[in-house]
Amino acid sequence: MVTGQGVVSRVAKEPARLEQMTIDDPGPGEVLVRIRASGVCHTDLHVKMGTWPGFPFLLGHEGAGVVEKVGPGVTTPAVGDHVILAWRAPCGDCRFCRWGQPHLCAASLNAEKRMHGEDGALLQPVLGIGTFCTHTVVAAKQAVPVPKELPPEQMCLIGCGVMTGVGAVLRAADVQPGTSVAVFGCGGVGTSVIQGARLARATTIVGVDVDPRKLRWAEELGATHVVDARAGDPVARIKEITGGNGVNYSFEAVGRADTLLQALWCRDLAGTCTLIGVPGPGNEMTLPLQQFFDLGGQLRVTWYGDCLPSRDFPMLAEWYRTGQLKLDYPVVTQTIGLGDVEAAFAAMERGETLRSVIRIPD
Repeated sequence: MVTGQGVVSRVAKEPARLEQMTIDDPGPGEVLVRIRASGVCHTDLHVKMGTWPGFPFLLGHEGAGVVEKVGPGVTTPAVGDHVILAWRAPCGDCRFCRWGQPHLCAASLNAEKRMHGEDGALLQPVLGIGTFCTHTVVAAKQAVPVPKELPPEQMCLIGCGVMTGVGAVLRAADVQPGTSVAVFGCGGVGTSVIQGARLARATTIVGVDVDPRKLRWAEELGATHVVDARAGDPVARIKEITGGNGVNYSFEAVGRADTLLQALWCRDLAGTCTLIGVPGPGNEMTLPLQQFFDLGGQLRVTWYGDCLPSRDFPMLAEWYRTGQLKLDYPVVTQTIGLGDVEAAFAAMERGETLRSVIRIPD
């Protein structure tokens, strides 16, 4: 057992608090990870606001750290390995894993709950990880080794937002070189879609948002065009940019019915629209079926960018090392301490950051 600290949300819509924690030793197939950095993602704000049951929550799900203990039967990773944490780890035995689709695993591996709050109660780690803390216990397959010389502030973001956006392009939609892309929502995930489109060698990449600051960041990260949705109909503007045709691929990274409809109608014939944004409760859309049929193509959903963490995390880490994937400023907009999470949530809601990253001293 070790002691540490973690940011805990006990009551919906109330401020999360930094608490003392005790962490049990890892069990079979589990590892104890000392967290070095964690991204502050919008999903954690959803959790804090009560979107899902399960309080008290240990917040955080974008983490990078060092393995400090391994449970019985664990050979990989090893003590001392530097790892990125994944909130999905294929079981290898469910119907999807047996069909060769491990990214759709129906029984993703998680550790037993082993983190206790200051009152001794077991905490619910967000998405089976919990990374706003000094230590956490995860399934061994959730901890993916990466080179230790790579900075944890950047590596932690690969664990969710960056992987989701880049994977949506490369794995889910399979964007082809020379094609056109539109991205609705240029936050942390949307700008990762833009980077994915750049890596896929798309030649026209349109970022759509209502925040001029995010549109500037979108251009810095690879958008060839930006559209301020407040200035007029973004669908009409995208059609204008693409010679009247529309884009081959569109991505919705907000989770709203109105922006999803815009993403659908900005496509060229037989184009692909991918929903990434997590819709809140009660989000409904009326779809004119004849218009949808006449345009053709497909509407699909991606979870986690259809990624396979053991394959894709090291690939993205190498792309960062070689300068192909940009994860410094503005992606890491600011670094903060464990006690600054509430201020980071507020900055996120004001649109001031792509990611605040908690840095825990070694």
